[in-house]
Amino acid sequence: MTTMVRTAEDKAQEHRDKINLNLRKFVAPEFVFGLGARELAGRYAQRFEARKIMIVTDPGVIAAGWTADVIESMQATGIPHVIFSNVTPNPRDHEVMLGAELYQQEGCNALIAVGGGSALDCAKGIGIVSSNHRHILTFEGVDQVGAPMPPLICIPTTGGTSADVSQFAIINNTQARVKIAIISKSVVPDIALIDPVTLTTMDPLLTAYTGVDALVHAIEAFVSVGNSPMTDIHALEAIRLITRNLPDSVHNPQDIELRGQIMLGSLEAGLAFSNASLGGVHAMAHSLGGLKDLPHGECNALLLPHVMAFNFENSPERYLRIGEAMGLDWRGMTLKQKKTALLNEITHLEEAVGIRGTLAQRGVNRADVKPLAANAIKDPCIATNPRKPNVRDIEVIYEEAL
Repeated sequence: MTTMVRTAEDKAQEHRDKINLNLRKFVAPEFVFGLGARELAGRYAQRFEARKIMIVTDPGVIAAGWTADVIESMQATGIPHVIFSNVTPNPRDHEVMLGAELYQQEGCNALIAVGGGSALDCAKGIGIVSSNHRHILTFEGVDQVGAPMPPLICIPTTGGTSADVSQFAIINNTQARVKIAIISKSVVPDIALIDPVTLTTMDPLLTAYTGVDALVHAIEAFVSVGNSPMTDIHALEAIRLITRNLPDSVHNPQDIELRGQIMLGSLEAGLAFSNASLGGVHAMAHSLGGLKDLPHGECNALLLPHVMAFNFENSPERYLRIGEAMGLDWRGMTLKQKKTALLNEITHLEEAVGIRGTLAQRGVNRADVKPLAANAIKDPCIATNPRKPNVRDIEVIYEEAL
């Protein structure tokens, strides 16, 4: 009698053949994707019957000229506007409150956000405060936003954060020095105008950070305990698009075809993680970014291989499918060799786009580990990580990344 041994490939195929029939919801805003999408801002403002618009942006986006395009679109409609540009990377709680105060003073009734994740999240925060009349930090967590925001039009200018299609808003609690996550259907924008041409003004490092952020969105959504057949489709396609195009996009910033592939990958990843949620990488990155004020994508990149190594044993079949989406050939490898190959591929990709080094080289030391872990374990993203960590597990991951 022949005994059949089930290999990792057999188990992975069996997992593919099964469908997740658990109850799942899928929420997405209306979006327009393609060249010239940013120029539709005025038309959509009219549809929302806006009497006065607040445009939330930042100095870098203004200098790049993308805010001017939106202003021109607004002027064509005759709808008055006010600009709020006091937005910094890792948007602060006090910036949100200052913007909400101006929004009320100016009698605005709608918002347009033009920029990267910081401007988009700040605009979401302004909308939340304007409708609910409480400090932004009181909305931390899941489904804590009662009244819906005013109409919000988002125009992303980076290919990674996906704040333009997500249920997430990430705000820096400056007193506690930690980022908080606000997760609610109430913060999904009404319309996203996604124009790949806006990526052509990103420098190589920003392209790398935001691109890896999008990749982490897709990976964490795919292995999340909240995954579904709908989110899987978007997550795997995002992984394919980003891994195949990000290095060339970094080195050829004016190639609009490459920029389009990255912007599409970011969109796909956003649709995935907004509905499946995230995991340990983001929980730890929020803590790290809040304490050290580091770029979010950089935090994700430095933590990603270490969190994947921790999670792998709980979801090997899912991580094998991620490797396949990245183009890896598993033939002739043991499961241990496949894990090593996958982690090496992630490291090689990050190095190819210019992200190298350790947390220690970014000013993180062993004394920071305990407070970082204490905040990360409380982050809502940790709830959907495929392997449930304790505080010591998270401390060890930070230590490995030093």
